[in-house]
Amino acid sequence: MRPTFLLSIAAATVLAAPVLAQSGNYTWTGYARSKSDSPNCAVAKMKIDVTVTGTEVKGLFQQQGRTQRNFQATADAAGSFRTKAQVGGGGIMDVKGTINNTTATVTLDGYCRWDAKLTKQ
Repeated sequence: MRPTFLLSIAAATVLAAPVLAQSGNYTWTGYARSKSDSPNCAVAKMKIDVTVTGTEVKGLFQQQGRTQRNFQATADAAGSFRTKAQVGGGGIMDVKGTINNTTATVTLDGYCRWDAKLTKQ
């Protein structure tokens, strides 16, 4: 085979490789936005810490004045994940996000919604 042909195949393979989640530790602290014009969401401060190891995503989150909670998920080839987290009073919060080489976000969606743009530590 010709060397240029082999280089073309190698380049195509690299470009077609999955993105995968970016391993590391990420954090965010901020406020919720209301889903139903509730004034409580505007003052609902949340701290979110996420650790990614390969495709395993583990998160800890704590709303100010409340108990710390967690979630676990598996990221797909694009670094996207989706799961649910148990919160107080038997409630469930939807968790979704994307962590890859260009994006690091997570959304916690329950009675309020926290759209977190994570910072890599």
